[in-house]
Amino acid sequence: MPAAAAGFYFFRYGLGLPVAATYSLFTAIALGGLSRIPGTGRQRSALILRLLPVCWVLVTVGTYLSVRTWSAVTGMLVTGFALAFSAVGGPRPAGAAPGLQLLYILPSFPPYDPGSLAERLIGTTTGAVLLVATEALLFPEPAPPTYRERAARGALTAERCAALLTGPPHALTAMDIQAEREASQALRDRNVPEAERPAGPGVRDRALTHTGLVIRTLLSRLVQLPATPGEEPDPEVTAVLDAVARLAAATAACLRAGPPPTAEYADLVAARGRLSDRSAGTPPARSSAGPPPAPASADRPPEGRNAGPPPGARNAGHPSAAAGVARPPAGAGTAHGPAGSGPGAGLTPAVLRRHAAVLEIADAALAMATAADLAVRGRRSSMETAPGRFWYATVPAPVLWWHRLRGHAGRRSVFFQNAVRIALALTAVRLVAGVDTLPHGFWAMLATLSLVRTTVDQTWSTIRVALAGTLAGALVTAGVLIAVGSDTVVYAVTLPLWMLVAFTVGPVRGVGWAQGMFTVLVALVFAQLAPSTWRLAEVRVLDVLIGSAIGAVFGVLAWPRGAHDELRHAAAELMRRAAEIVVATSASVAGGAAGSGQVTGSGQRSLQHAVILAESAYAQYQSEPPRLVPRGQKVDLPDLDWQATLITGHHTLWGSARLLEPPRTELSPESAESAGVLGERVAGRMLLVSAALDPGDGTPASVPMMDPVLAGFAAEPPGAPRRYYATVSWLASLMTDLTRIAHSSRASAHGGTAVGRT
Repeated sequence: MPAAAAGFYFFRYGLGLPVAATYSLFTAIALGGLSRIPGTGRQRSALILRLLPVCWVLVTVGTYLSVRTWSAVTGMLVTGFALAFSAVGGPRPAGAAPGLQLLYILPSFPPYDPGSLAERLIGTTTGAVLLVATEALLFPEPAPPTYRERAARGALTAERCAALLTGPPHALTAMDIQAEREASQALRDRNVPEAERPAGPGVRDRALTHTGLVIRTLLSRLVQLPATPGEEPDPEVTAVLDAVARLAAATAACLRAGPPPTAEYADLVAARGRLSDRSAGTPPARSSAGPPPAPASADRPPEGRNAGPPPGARNAGHPSAAAGVARPPAGAGTAHGPAGSGPGAGLTPAVLRRHAAVLEIADAALAMATAADLAVRGRRSSMETAPGRFWYATVPAPVLWWHRLRGHAGRRSVFFQNAVRIALALTAVRLVAGVDTLPHGFWAMLATLSLVRTTVDQTWSTIRVALAGTLAGALVTAGVLIAVGSDTVVYAVTLPLWMLVAFTVGPVRGVGWAQGMFTVLVALVFAQLAPSTWRLAEVRVLDVLIGSAIGAVFGVLAWPRGAHDELRHAAAELMRRAAEIVVATSASVAGGAAGSGQVTGSGQRSLQHAVILAESAYAQYQSEPPRLVPRGQKVDLPDLDWQATLITGHHTLWGSARLLEPPRTELSPESAESAGVLGERVAGRMLLVSAALDPGDGTPASVPMMDPVLAGFAAEPPGAPRRYYATVSWLASLMTDLTRIAHSSRASAHGGTAVGRT
């Protein structure tokens, strides 16, 4: 590593400052070797520059807290947890956390020497600056497409699909459907480089996540649009699809730093209102149904405090206001008598189903445009936003961070679990090193930091290989120290060559090689700072053994199965919360205006919180290797599609918020009974899946195989309004999601469904 060697030699032999040399070397190793910051060289260098003040704080705090063992141990507990928990901020803070931990650990050991703080900070700064220059100049690899560019391409695909649906044959070809799938797959987190994922808690990242979510939903809705009943579609349907196409093109331009799509947005609001009036049987002069909320953002406040208005809250920024049309009060859909007696009474059920699907397409397109402008311009966005959908648009950044931290401040969050595990392990090592005056205790903590994993199986296998590598490196180190003795010239010449080999070969060959080579490397460094004997190798083995043993103990005691069990529990909890929302929403739809209070804001937020925890558990689960268990023991559900559980949660939030928007058209007794019964049956299927995922006895059962078609989905009650068919369409999509959970091996690979983090 050029930065580490350059800083070390400059201070050690150029200026004769061994302390600055040590800190320059280990700062470069910490941020360049131990940290795993995603992205290109220039992206990593930009992050390191922003982290430089944090490095100064950590070195300063570690220096002053090293005055007593108890203060250093307390500082390690607090700092260790805080840095590890910062992973909730996204992949970049998570990748930088191990290196930052090392910058606190290094000065927290004796000697207590505040007088050398200035030299320590100079060395830290030099090491970081040299690393930044190295990353930016020597590793300028090409940057992959940004998430904004991926979203823009998805919007252009949606524009093409919508345009094709406006003209004969009013259907998409197989090639168009394949293009939609590819565009949707490109927005899945698993297909996006870590550095490009919008995972931060800020307005722009949240809005960009929201943009990808609604683009995937829009693409899915376009592909699934029912066929035109008859030879020609309604002019209102064609007008909406044409407006959707133009808005999608304007949104793509906005994502590429173009102007906000305000004019196209207003056009779609007006076209949607006309179609909604005709479909719902409301005179156009009286009302225009504005679009319901888009899918909930990937990080809505999980609790009731500071959560903003509940789903469905409106302000002057609602699209109906932008169109200059007055909205009717709740229940206005009954102003012309029972459902089916108004201007839309002559529409067939097939037409009403298509109208409901087209209105969903319009809703997704409007949400896409608003989210995209927020992602580009942040709080300076010119688009009016309803607080229920884009609650984060006007919330200050510290409050957004507080929402994110509070959402994961619980034992069911894998971020919280990882932070507790590593903080307790590092604190225990620091206590042992301080009480027993362990020589070079810094190495023991470094071993714990680099070897502890999220599962006990992974930790044990890593430690075994690491100890073997350390022992081999110690044998080489002892031989070198005995042969060379105190001749620092040999060490000075050998160090840069060995660093080149250690930091290129080690990561490629695995943890055993890395530990062995690092053992030799630290011996070459310390032999130039003070006279060393072969016993330095013995100390290194002892420190790594102690650090590994303590790390293994906490790996066993603190959530030893990693994200596996938490994912099962989180997915089951998500299903239970979703079932509650499905029952309440169906009852609200069946009751019309009288059932408007069935779904509460707290219920929606509880489901959103469950989605957040399930997504974070799924993200860690993807990074963990298969569990190592005795042969024949059941490890996992073999045909389980975890991602489908997340999709179900998002679809539940989307549909519930949409169906609860005013006006709340009353259903006929037959329609109300059908909607209520279907909702209860879908909720029952969700509870069956929940019980199979997490039965409570530690042994997951097989998820029940189920047919996505329930008796009643094809029913056409006399006089049923569009709201009834929109409800049935939503429940049918949920059944499809539930089917994918159990049929993952045969489920469609279609990626166009809404999911925040996959």
